[in-house]
Order: sequence, then C-alpha cells, then structure tokens
Amino acid sequence: MSFLQEFRKFAMRGNVVDLAVGIIIGAAFGKIVSSLVANVIMPPLGLLIGGIDFKQFSWVLKPAQGDTPAVVMEYGIFLQNIFDFIIVAFAVFCIIKLINRMHRKEAEKPAEPPKPSAEETLLTEIRDLLKQQNNAVAPGTTTISGQTPPPKL
Repeated sequence: MSFLQEFRKFAMRGNVVDLAVGIIIGAAFGKIVSSLVANVIMPPLGLLIGGIDFKQFSWVLKPAQGDTPAVVMEYGIFLQNIFDFIIVAFAVFCIIKLINRMHRKEAEKPAEPPKPSAEETLLTEIRDLLKQQNNAVAPGTTTISGQTPPPKL
C-alpha cells in the first residue's frame, strides 16, 4: 500500500472526520461565546464595577533606559483573562445545562409499550377460544378430546 493510499484510508475513517467536524463546530462556538462575553456580558459588568479596565494594571520591574524598553509585568491582562475564562466557563455551563434539560424532556416522554408479536397474538387468540369452548360445553357431554369435563362447582 502506498503512502498516499494509507493516508487516504486514515483520513477517511469515521473518527477522524467526526473529530474534524467537532473542531470546526467548536471553533465557531468559541467565537459565539467570546462575543457573548465581550459584547453582552462585559459592558453591563463594566458599568457595575465603575468602568475599571483590568488591562491597565501593570508593574514596572525595570524602567526604560535609552533604546531599551521597560520590563513590565502586565498582571492586569492576566487578571482580565482569568475573569474572561470564568465568565466563558459559566456561560458554557449554562448552555450545556439548558441542552441537557431539553434532552431530559425528550427522554421523559413515555414510550409506547411494545406491541405483542404475531406469535403472542395467535397464542392469545387460541387461549381465548379454548376458554370459550370449555365454558360452552354442557355438563355430561364430551369435549373435542373425547373426555368428559369435570363438573363445575
């Protein structure tokens, strides 16, 4: 088997294709969640905390000297990323919880009891016919098998 044929066989496996679809959908979903955080959740939250932008917080470790730029620890960006992660994680949690609730409602619908098979239906009809025949036989007469049925008490 040539290298290209082997690669084609590998790439066309179901798991690889499913993984690729998952990554593409995940990337698109990531953009939606990032937009939710940046454009919907953060503006009102910024108003609540007085318009503080954490990205501005930094600590200068070594000031700039001539052409050498300053060495700055930008812990505000780190704090903002942590804050964004918590919001994104909470938003994803809420979405997954909603999806799971919808799946549970679908699963809670009672399933119809299974219909009896043709064999069971036929046996039930035979049983019912035998009951009718036994009830219809008068005392002292013989049945199909030639035996006298026992007296009813």
